[in-house]
Amino acid sequence: MRALLFCLLGLVTVAPELAFAQTKPPAKPAPGVETRYFTAIDGLMDGNADVVLKETRQGKAVTAAVLDVCYPAEKGSERKDRFVANLTVSGQTLTGTAQTSGGKQPVTVKLARKSTGNTFEFRGQITIGQAVTEVTSTDNSDLSEQEYQDNQSSDDGITPAPKDFTEVSPESIGVRIKLEAALDFLKSLKGEAVEVGLSSLAVTCDALRAGQQTISLTADPERAASLIARAKSMPGVVAAGWTSGGIDMDRTIRFAAADWRDGDKIGKDKIASAVSAVLAKTLAATPAGAVWNANTGKAKLTFKRPSQIYPALALTEIVEVTALVSPDRPGASDRLMLWISSPVITTADEGSGPRLNLSEESTGEEEGGEPKDDNGSVEALAVEFKGQRWDADKSVWK
Repeated sequence: MRALLFCLLGLVTVAPELAFAQTKPPAKPAPGVETRYFTAIDGLMDGNADVVLKETRQGKAVTAAVLDVCYPAEKGSERKDRFVANLTVSGQTLTGTAQTSGGKQPVTVKLARKSTGNTFEFRGQITIGQAVTEVTSTDNSDLSEQEYQDNQSSDDGITPAPKDFTEVSPESIGVRIKLEAALDFLKSLKGEAVEVGLSSLAVTCDALRAGQQTISLTADPERAASLIARAKSMPGVVAAGWTSGGIDMDRTIRFAAADWRDGDKIGKDKIASAVSAVLAKTLAATPAGAVWNANTGKAKLTFKRPSQIYPALALTEIVEVTALVSPDRPGASDRLMLWISSPVITTADEGSGPRLNLSEESTGEEEGGEPKDDNGSVEALAVEFKGQRWDADKSVWK
């Protein structure tokens, strides 16, 4: 009995401690791994560097870091070079070595990282070849993985199979291709009736990181589909299709194709003649020529009329309008689209004998200012061709 009593007393003494242990909150788990990004570090390459510093953190401690720097290969050059350095983390010091992808120059990185409240500062040196860049960058904010990815998303607008040409332009083509295959693709275009956008040849920092660039092409709409099909079959091509271009739907009409075809081709000369006759009336000018560009499929229509700026000098206004005609969608269609640009006007002395040399900048839509009034030319063309205008509010032809 005495032994049983002592056992009962022991249980009473221990029970409160057992109950307390069972109600204590569970220990907090170790902080999770997190990825953070810095997308700007001041001062590198005279402020022309595109920088991404990726940090892997365990709580507040940095456990790994990668520095990705893209910069002009030469001062003032559009050509880019890049290095990616895996950094060793020792406390607040980040160090590493790498080699530039283009120039194959050795790279040494040594940075001191310091947290300053909600921002961070970096100080140190980055050496590329023999060039040493001092780094002093303050007030840097970091981004989460999601924020970084949202900022990186970009769309080159390539549409391989558009339902029509209201969102993309019939003459404008984009080809996204792997960097290592771009040169051979561009060489294949030599001698072809196509124009290559010069700015699209520059390999940007985004292209270097993605390993792909988008080449912009302009071609006659009647050849665009075959050019896109050919591009898709070439090595390294990721995507090819139509993109947005210079076509303004407010200056476009759609009309039946039957009366404006020459066999299976568009009757371009017949259309140019009809357009010139309409514009001669609306612009109060005399037609002075229509030339079709074999590469782009666009026509340049020229008109002349007396200048009213100083009538006694008998100066001449030269009015130029660009036009493009194409099917209203890829593939077979019984409808055509016709677009005309706003008029571009210059003035010249075309009189006999000695002439007055005039200094003037072209005026019109292409100059970025207000387009010149063309006296209802688009509406007049819609009447002549029995065509439809585009209703931007309802996104339908009317």
